[in-house]
Amino acid sequence: MPITEERVPLHRLTFARPGPPRRTTLPDGRPAWAFTRYADVHQVINDNRFRRTLLRTPQDATSALVDSPDAVGKLDDAQHLRVRRTVQRAFGPRAVARMTPWVADVVDELVDALADHGPPADLVAHYTRPLPIAVMNRLTGVHDVSDARLLRWTEHAFATDAKDPAEVADVTREFTDFTRGLLADRRRTPGPDLISSLVQAADGEGGIPEPQLVNLVSTLVVGGYDTAMTMLGNSLFYLLHERPEVWARLGASDEDAAGRLTERLLHLIPLGDPAAHTNPLQAMEDVEVGGVTVRTGEIATADRGAAGRDPEAFSDDPFGDMFAPLDQPTLAFGGGRHYCLGTWLARAELRLGLHGLAVRFPHLRLTAPADTVAWRHGTITRSPLHLPAAW
Repeated sequence: MPITEERVPLHRLTFARPGPPRRTTLPDGRPAWAFTRYADVHQVINDNRFRRTLLRTPQDATSALVDSPDAVGKLDDAQHLRVRRTVQRAFGPRAVARMTPWVADVVDELVDALADHGPPADLVAHYTRPLPIAVMNRLTGVHDVSDARLLRWTEHAFATDAKDPAEVADVTREFTDFTRGLLADRRRTPGPDLISSLVQAADGEGGIPEPQLVNLVSTLVVGGYDTAMTMLGNSLFYLLHERPEVWARLGASDEDAAGRLTERLLHLIPLGDPAAHTNPLQAMEDVEVGGVTVRTGEIATADRGAAGRDPEAFSDDPFGDMFAPLDQPTLAFGGGRHYCLGTWLARAELRLGLHGLAVRFPHLRLTAPADTVAWRHGTITRSPLHLPAAW
């Protein structure tokens, strides 16, 4: 069975050839500047003179969490800074460093359970899905939500227009009602969990409207699960199918080497399906980028996928030595004021999740051909539905 375009693994996607800025047209018909070179893209996403602008969508577009005007990715200026400060206090590098032992415990428990189960096993059902669920349950203190319900919320929170808009709206309302109740409960009885920390930080910061806090907490809960599951599944698909020698080396390596491999994987495998979303930026004043002037009010797009393959920025084969440090910082998590809020936890889950599995199962292998793998669709991320494996 041939691999059709919608079945192409994310590490095999092709991107525009990096080159000088060019004119393009957005999906909503507006003209824009397209930037594809690493230096240009790095400047655009880190320059505060560019601000997020929304694509003009049809009236019947889905009302997923990420499309809400209260979503942190849609905010800017003072509102956005207040929300980011709230998260950074509860979700920054130091806080995640304290959470890391919890992640390591979850990895150990799941690896032990996989060994007890014995081969064959589906790595999605037994590892890439339960790992981030268990981590988020521990971090948020949410233990009374079934995995099926959480998955349903996740699939609709990041829905594209492939899903029924009315269904997306209904599920989103159900999830946000749950989150409102969760916030009220943590205000009454705070605990040592992430949600309590966010509520305390938000109330201490002041000026954060409740709808924004609800959206933030909802997005963190399902985003933390969805991102980690996607990264783990796509990384295992790539390593076990195409780079078994890298997998064996990972099992014999230390955590520093696992960290370098993690950065390579994040750089090479997009976190989301690029075809599913576009985040255009608008110039608030005239800005010189890559030899052109983006005039005040003009729109710019930054192709991070193309930038990540720019030979002027990355000297070696991107799929060469997977344990070599990157020549430049990866743009996988964006940049500037919209740098991904969950980056530190995402890195920890991928690093510890892959390393712990490789140490225990250095001869792990997938037992189904690559072109038979079914993929999750209808959301802004994409990953295998099943990864049958043996060892």
